[in-house]
Amino acid sequence: MNAILLKSTIGLVVMMVAFTGYGQKSSNTKSPNIIVILTDDMGNNDVGFNGCQDIPTPNIDRIADEGVKFPQGYVTFAVCGPSRAGLITGRYQSRFGFDRTPVFAPSDPEMGLPKTEQTMAEMLKTAGYRTMLSGKWHVGAHAEVHHPNKRGFDEFFGFLAGGHRYFPQDWTFQSEYDAEGNEEHGYRTKLQRNGQVIENETEYLTDAFSREAVNFVKDNKDQPFFLYLAYNAPHTPLQATEKYLDRFKHIADEKRRIYAAMVSAVDDGVGRLLDQLDALGIAENTMVFFLSDNGGPKNANASDNGILRGGKSTWYEGGIRVPFAMRWPAKIKPNQVYYAPVISLDIFSTVAANLGRPVKVKNKLDGIDLVPVVTRPEKTAPDRTLFWRMYDRDLYVARNGNGAFKVLTKPNGNELYNLDDDVSEKNNLLKSGKNREAYDALVKELEAWKKEMAKEPAFLGLAELKEYWEIQRQKKQNNK
Repeated sequence: MNAILLKSTIGLVVMMVAFTGYGQKSSNTKSPNIIVILTDDMGNNDVGFNGCQDIPTPNIDRIADEGVKFPQGYVTFAVCGPSRAGLITGRYQSRFGFDRTPVFAPSDPEMGLPKTEQTMAEMLKTAGYRTMLSGKWHVGAHAEVHHPNKRGFDEFFGFLAGGHRYFPQDWTFQSEYDAEGNEEHGYRTKLQRNGQVIENETEYLTDAFSREAVNFVKDNKDQPFFLYLAYNAPHTPLQATEKYLDRFKHIADEKRRIYAAMVSAVDDGVGRLLDQLDALGIAENTMVFFLSDNGGPKNANASDNGILRGGKSTWYEGGIRVPFAMRWPAKIKPNQVYYAPVISLDIFSTVAANLGRPVKVKNKLDGIDLVPVVTRPEKTAPDRTLFWRMYDRDLYVARNGNGAFKVLTKPNGNELYNLDDDVSEKNNLLKSGKNREAYDALVKELEAWKKEMAKEPAFLGLAELKEYWEIQRQKKQNNK
């Protein structure tokens, strides 16, 4: 069987899993509620369940302690926009050309998630779920094509851009990015609720997102719901209230102190949400996921990726390995650790496979159902390889799902690492000529995967647009 046919067969199996849940009938009479909590630019070592010492995260840790943590949890891209596109569709974003961070031009229907793709919210709507996004969107701003309310979310509270300032007094603009994608403009827009600008918001941004999430759960306790709580914290700018800053007076480094306060605000919000589930008596049958959209950019926000090499925007472990945990008391025992690699794509597949009711999955999914491999220790981890593409750098990555090897191919020289022995990626094995067989096998799989992806990005990124705008300016100048 050739590689492409094998990939297609695996895709068909994944689709069948999404419809059947591995053929197991759910023991729950009611479909589980789904909550996905996503942070922004959080370091791998900045949660207690990964060993953080200076920032207490007791509420986030509850998800791991009362469920399962994934020490090798990955996302599909090392920056926000494409990573979120992969998460919300359950598919490698390169399949549909989402290889760049979109510039927020509300008049451009091509600048974002194409209509050919089904979001997790759209899938869950076919199963009768009530859906909400509270927080950051960042996969498109066109009102009819990309807006959350047009992509399966009944309710949306938040902003569409890639980042935002945290204090309401800084929100001075009514609409998203200006004509040339000026980022600072986007960070100062007022929040919106279901497409309508909010004029009277007064809370610190992270607290506002948590408040809306808790209210949504309270209002929808009697029906299956999907909550996507997508914080922009602890992404820059570094801003926190005195309430949170006062907890970290012992941290001498100012940047790290503010960062810690921002993480603590997220942790408080997660605590309010988990407490609300308990108070309503629905925690048992609520599936909760927690992860970051990419690794931490240490120089920008003082995040900590521990011993992992690199950070945001790099394809070393510090850029794509993130804090990752899951809780579902009805199915998953507490204090579990799943050591094999998992990826954000698995969330969509896990949800689709465990609804206990018919669901329409539109496209081939690239993830797996995590429940069987977590709940049945005797079942070996699926034999799969994980892939990454950074089109603009001609950089590709493949990592064994059941092995230790990771390969990077790039114009200035390829690299091979054994992550079991060298998680910090200090020793490029290609320099010594070792493990050539493992390298050749991964490269062969990578070449087959490339052929399945879109040939090029579907839209221009900010760098390409700036070049375009400069050319246009020069043409106008020359015509004068």
